[in-house]
Amino acid sequence: MEIKVIAFDADDTLWHNEPYFDEAQARFCDLFQDFASRQELLQLILTHQVKNLPLYGFGIKAFTLSMIETGLSLTNHQLSGKSVEKILNIGKELLEKPVELLPDVASVLKDLNGRYKLIVATKGDLKDQHRKLHDSGLGQYFHHIEVMSDKKDADYQKMLSRLDIKESEFLMIGNSLKSDVLPVLNIGGHAIHIPYHTTWEYEKIDFEINHPNFKAVEQITDILPLVS
Repeated sequence: MEIKVIAFDADDTLWHNEPYFDEAQARFCDLFQDFASRQELLQLILTHQVKNLPLYGFGIKAFTLSMIETGLSLTNHQLSGKSVEKILNIGKELLEKPVELLPDVASVLKDLNGRYKLIVATKGDLKDQHRKLHDSGLGQYFHHIEVMSDKKDADYQKMLSRLDIKESEFLMIGNSLKSDVLPVLNIGGHAIHIPYHTTWEYEKIDFEINHPNFKAVEQITDILPLVS
């Protein structure tokens, strides 16, 4: 690999994120436990999230709106103002969650800093992702932060073109095979997958990836021998 630029996904690659959403969904399920089973409630939230992606995009605010819509559909549009307030509070508390770095992230970024141009390439709410990067203390290592509306082939191509980065010199590192790996491989870049112990259903794929530009590792420190 003749890599010059390394991009990192943020949520569940640099810091914990999905467990907070799991906790929020559990609280939603407690609120509406009399209307459906937990599995049915989770599926209904996911259905609304996926349906709303073209309009709301990704992130906590979009998730909160989808929870409200789920509540409306469960109650035949008789959702009380009190229930709306409780759902909004779930979303607000998500936005206030502390940033907890994953193990060895800071030391790996310190090792790579100066040898490569490092950027953050993540999905989600612009304000929230900038807040998390600031609170993480990692901002000093990155030349650029890109909060993407989505992570498809065209989105990466657009980012690389704007930043004047050649596909063959670009490496993306993240926890999602669907968003962090496949699109980058499709446009001629390199990708490394670092699994996280829980994954949002929308980000799962049901096939293996075999590609010369793809590597899978167990933890972030494992990338260092691959880029040295």
